Amino acid sequence: MCDLLKKAGFKVWVYSSKKNIFLRLISMCWGVLKNDNANYILIDTYSTFNFYYALVVSQIARLLAIPYIPILHGGNLPNRLKKTPKLAAMVFKNADVNIAPSKYLLNEFQQKGFKTQFIPNAIQINNYPFTTRAVLRPKLLWVRAFDKIYNPQLAVLVLAKLKLRFPNACLCMIGPDKDGSLEDVKKLAKDLNLEDALVFTGYLSKENWIAKAAEFDLFINTTNIDNTPVSIVEAMALGLPVVSTNVGGIPYLIEDTVNGLLVEKDDADQMVKQLISLLEAPIKALEMSQNARKMVENFDVAIVQQQWEQILK
Repeated sequence: MCDLLKKAGFKVWVYSSKKNIFLRLISMCWGVLKNDNANYILIDTYSTFNFYYALVVSQIARLLAIPYIPILHGGNLPNRLKKTPKLAAMVFKNADVNIAPSKYLLNEFQQKGFKTQFIPNAIQINNYPFTTRAVLRPKLLWVRAFDKIYNPQLAVLVLAKLKLRFPNACLCMIGPDKDGSLEDVKKLAKDLNLEDALVFTGYLSKENWIAKAAEFDLFINTTNIDNTPVSIVEAMALGLPVVSTNVGGIPYLIEDTVNGLLVEKDDADQMVKQLISLLEAPIKALEMSQNARKMVENFDVAIVQQQWEQILK
């Protein structure tokens, strides 16, 4: 985001990289006070504790009469609107505009009467080579941090059930451990005798996981709460047919049977059924992946940059 705006010719100052929550807040507040001649303050806004960073910074911006723009992150923000409506209104009602990276959040915020515009998270589409998969193998890819809200254990259960139909099925799980879920997933894999069919890579750079993706033919997303996962957008760009839970903003990204397949959250049987339907109908899978690629081409950095320029100039 910062690099995108700099490339467009804007001067951008970023606060803060500090880990301690209090030092981070102080750094953010100091950044606003130090740059009180700024034209805009862009505020990354989340639904949990980090929401209070946005609350404090936005109120300082109001005191200084600096227009501010919350950039909405996290599929749980609609719950924040319900949980603390008065505090939420202090942030979002007084914003110059709220930027929603998903049509899900756009819809939720507009329904509450907040001025909101959709600008997706950008990807450099040329960095994502589309692979035509005329024949599909039961090789699954999962990319996310290991966190209970992303339900990584579901991926292991899906693998176990898929192997009943396709004994050569395998799964690669890419991502760092966030809350200790990785050990739980490894234990489950061991209990189900899946260790030989399951690979954990840990964190991979963007370039490395894109290269790794070429080894797999299907992408699964198992989350219980979500917004618009960049990992799904990237999988679509690469031509991987996507099967995902239908939570949060995902149905606004994936049109079921058109550019991907949706299942109920925490439903391993349904996800396996959809995976089998793709494996048995590769032409259908290819058509969906082609539709997905066309859709996510609208997320290209050149298009997103133009949208930001219209907001900020």
